[in-house]
Amino acid sequence: MLYRDFATQEELDAQYDPGRTVPDPGVYAEFYARESERLRLERKHSQDVSFGPTLAEHVDLYPAGQDAPVLVFVHGGYWRARTGREFGFVARGPGSRGVASVVTNYELCPRVTIDEIVRQTRAALAWTYENARGFGGDPGRIHVAGHSAGGHLVAMLLATDWPGDYGLPEDIIKGATVVSGLFDLTPFPYTFLQPKLQLTWAEVRRNSPILHLPDEAPPLLVAYGEEETEEFKRQSEAFLGAWRARGLCGDRLVLPGKNHYDVIDGFLDAGSPLLSEISGRMGLK
Repeated sequence: MLYRDFATQEELDAQYDPGRTVPDPGVYAEFYARESERLRLERKHSQDVSFGPTLAEHVDLYPAGQDAPVLVFVHGGYWRARTGREFGFVARGPGSRGVASVVTNYELCPRVTIDEIVRQTRAALAWTYENARGFGGDPGRIHVAGHSAGGHLVAMLLATDWPGDYGLPEDIIKGATVVSGLFDLTPFPYTFLQPKLQLTWAEVRRNSPILHLPDEAPPLLVAYGEEETEEFKRQSEAFLGAWRARGLCGDRLVLPGKNHYDVIDGFLDAGSPLLSEISGRMGLK
């Protein structure tokens, strides 16, 4: 067996290639880009704000007034596709509730390793904490959310030694949401992704959040779509189970009728089940 009960790459690819589960995944990419551009035409924002030394290390800022809570969003794309610009739409629903959004960007595999993507994502959050006042945000009310590979990166943020590695408070993250995340990287060297990811087994161990659960952490929401593959669902359930077994606070949200791509369209609507849960965790009524 390659991984759990999977004996062939084809079996694993059928579970871990979400593009196979919908007629045309490009429709969703076009939707993301269109809604993001529409929001930028309507709302004050700052694009490509640098937080690190490389060209890919930048964030897009969507302010929401003074002393606003902050939602940091990390995009997906299996660490080898997409950019933060395509996901500006996630700021619409939060903005309607007075929440500032920070949409992060990072360099992609194979130009860099997943180790480096994790480092860049941590640096983006550290920059947000240190610069929140400059865009009207409250550094004491930062929540993080991520989708797919972004869910993996959010889980790695929760495993970060903020005082030891960054000289920042342990509790800079007040709440976290992982949507359709990936928490055990063990299957990926056996899949269609490996030519791009070029994962070593040491990298798999270092970057599998389920192997690096913190001793203390903010409340976690684990969400996924009802129409996702069994392995995507299992990854979320296994992580939530391990999180709770560690004595940490975690809840589940299964979104009816949602697939791996439209599971995040709830960010467009402050009243959606997904954003209602997140808003409640941010103390918004």
